[in-house]
Amino acid sequence: MNGVSWRLLGQIFWSFFKIGPVTFGGGYAMIPLIEREVVDHRGWVKNKDIADIFAISESIPGAIAINSASFVGFRIAGIPGALAAMSGVLLPTFLIVIGLCIAFLQVQHHPKIEAAFQGIRATTVALIVYAGIKIGKSAVLDKTTMAIVIGTVVAMLFSHMNPIVIILSGAVLGIGLVQLKGMLGMKVDLEKESAEPRYTYTDYYLGDGI
Repeated sequence: MNGVSWRLLGQIFWSFFKIGPVTFGGGYAMIPLIEREVVDHRGWVKNKDIADIFAISESIPGAIAINSASFVGFRIAGIPGALAAMSGVLLPTFLIVIGLCIAFLQVQHHPKIEAAFQGIRATTVALIVYAGIKIGKSAVLDKTTMAIVIGTVVAMLFSHMNPIVIILSGAVLGIGLVQLKGMLGMKVDLEKESAEPRYTYTDYYLGDGI
């Protein structure tokens, strides 16, 4: 498959296959688990790069979990890697949802089931907050980016702006502020340096994967 080993594709599939069944709350709750697997455990993607992947995945149409998995898989092993990651994150969830739909219709009004889902919803909020903090560590580079974050949060809380407008506004602000800093002779930091290794699918030719 153009030099991409089946072993690597199997690792990509299994990594995302493990994430889907244990994640409640949708794509945002998957973010910390995806980051832990592909950055901390596997070392396939740098910490600063995974934040960019999540940002792009959120800004384009589609579910963030599927988009993120596809982007990460492509980054590691090209199109075969994207297909392996997408299949891995979709398959277990699809099977579980089918099973739960059948079971839930039978027990949906049981007090213990309702109590369990209250607890799940609370922990889902914690996962999303944790994901936001992790991404913020690599996305907030200085006072300017912090101001953009605060301003965006305020805009979302007190207005009904379309998310696409907010994302495009952030892009325009980022470009404008970088150019302004350059004109004023100020230092422009576009990313945080990291000593973490970076792996791509070219590192896995002939089965030399992690």
